[in-house]
Order: sequence, then C-alpha cells, then structure tokens
Amino acid sequence: MSEPTYRIEDLAHITGTTVRTIRAYQDRGVLPRPERRGRANAYTGTHVTRLRQIADLLDRGYTLASIKELLEAHDTGRGLGGVLGLVAEVDGPWTDEEPSRITRAELIDRFGGTPDDAAIAQAVELGVLEPVPGDGDVFVVPSPQELAVAVELHAAGVPLSAISDHLRELRAQVEHIASRFLEFTTEHVFARYLDGPHRPTDADAAEAACLVRRLRPLARQTVDAELGRAMRVLASQELRRHLGGGGAGETADGTRLVRIPADTMRAVEELVGVQQAGTFVALAAEREVRARALDRLTSNGTNSSYVDEQG
Repeated sequence: MSEPTYRIEDLAHITGTTVRTIRAYQDRGVLPRPERRGRANAYTGTHVTRLRQIADLLDRGYTLASIKELLEAHDTGRGLGGVLGLVAEVDGPWTDEEPSRITRAELIDRFGGTPDDAAIAQAVELGVLEPVPGDGDVFVVPSPQELAVAVELHAAGVPLSAISDHLRELRAQVEHIASRFLEFTTEHVFARYLDGPHRPTDADAAEAACLVRRLRPLARQTVDAELGRAMRVLASQELRRHLGGGGAGETADGTRLVRIPADTMRAVEELVGVQQAGTFVALAAEREVRARALDRLTSNGTNSSYVDEQG
C-alpha cells in the first residue's frame, strides 16, 4: 500500500499551520522540499512529522536556527530523541501541585464576599489566575497553595493590594535564587554535557535528564530549609524587639530583653553570624561584668594592704 500524499493546502490543514509558513520553513532549510510527482508537488507523512517536531521545538523556546541544527543532527544519525527528552524533563513541572479551577463567585466568596475587579485583574497580571477562554467567570489557578496563602493573609487583615505588591517583590527575589541555583548546577554538574564542541549524544542527554530528575527537588528542599532557619531567627528577633519596648523588659523565663542599636547588631552579625549574635552579645556583656568585678576585687585588695601598712 502506497504512502498517502498531500497537497500543500492539505498539509497546512492537517498540521495546523499555513501554506506561507510551510514555504518559509522550506526556504530556511528546516523542512524538506516536496517530491515532484508528475506536474504536482507531493508531501508525505515525513513532512507531517517534521512540521509537528518544529512546532514542538518552537513551543519549547527554540529558534529556527537551533531547530535546523537539531534536525540536521537527527538526519545524520547524531540523535534527537535524547535531546528532546532532556528538554521535556527541564520543561516539565517543578512542583507536585495540580492546577484547579475557580469561578468568579467562588473567588469573591473566599475573599470576604465583596467584588473587587481591580484585585482580580492584578491576580491575572501576576499569573495567580488565568482566564478560561470564552468564559469570563471561570479562572484556572496554576498554584492553589499560592491562592490559599493569599486568602489567609486577607482574612488576617492584609489588603489585597499589599498582597499583590508583596508577591511581586517576593517573585523577583525567588527568581534570583532560582537563577543562582541554575548557574551553580550548570557550572558544577551540567557543563560537561552542554559546553562541548558538539551537541550531546542521546546517551549524554539521557544522563543529563536523569540528573535533572535527581536535582529537581533539591532547590525546593534547600529553600525550605533556609527559609525555616531565617524565619526562626528573624521572627525571634522581631518578637524581642517588640516585647522589649523602650528599654529593658523581662520574659516569662526571666530573660531580660534589651534594645541594642541596629548598627551594633549588624556589626555583630557580620562578625559571628546571625545565629550566634545573641550568644556573642550575652557572653561579651558577661565578660565585661566579670572584668569589672575583678578590677574591684583587685582595687579593694590593694587599698586594704595600704591601710594595714599605714596602721
């Protein structure tokens, strides 16, 4: 049975593209020319497959120049499957969360029952909500956890505008952390796969994809651990600052709370680290007290000897 063939218009319809795009791909060298059968050009299943590969790679952010290199590697037997597997692994979800849907009415109810179109627009701008095409009253929620945090903050009295501003600031800082983690792992782990004179082989790409799967949870685990440590230290400091009032106070366990100039504490933290700053201040104060006590004892002893000699 002969392989089915297509006119260029049929090929465009089947692959969801346009005649103009197909011809442009041919001119750029990423799509083979059609076979000439009699007086007509004939496209085959090979062209259908190639157009779908191109569309998939474009969706993943590749340029046509990069796609041409990948497809030429594939055509000369240097592999494409492994590279696409690596790309799929990197592009895959970096969280276990499953997106959900929420109606406008449900959204309003969760945030106190008062409609706020401006807040919804901000949430859409930030990607917290994604409108469902054709239905203005339904939204996709990419991260239900993020939305739940916003609901709790609002219930605690935080204005929606402040929540949006905080998310913008937090997102910039988290993206910086993610960028540094990627730079770190690329330098120390993936450079051997990515920086060679040739594109990685299927075996190299498969090994790199396996490493991505192993390293994927490490970024989140590291940030979780460090956030927990920082919140413990900073929340304790903030509580002491507020409980300390204008001067010294005392907690239930008998600990005295003393206000220390911010510049002094920053200097101490730079010297010994945030976690050890409180211990350092306490020990430094204790050492000063003991030194003064020794000075008094020495002074008293000297005075007593002088009196005895004069007596």
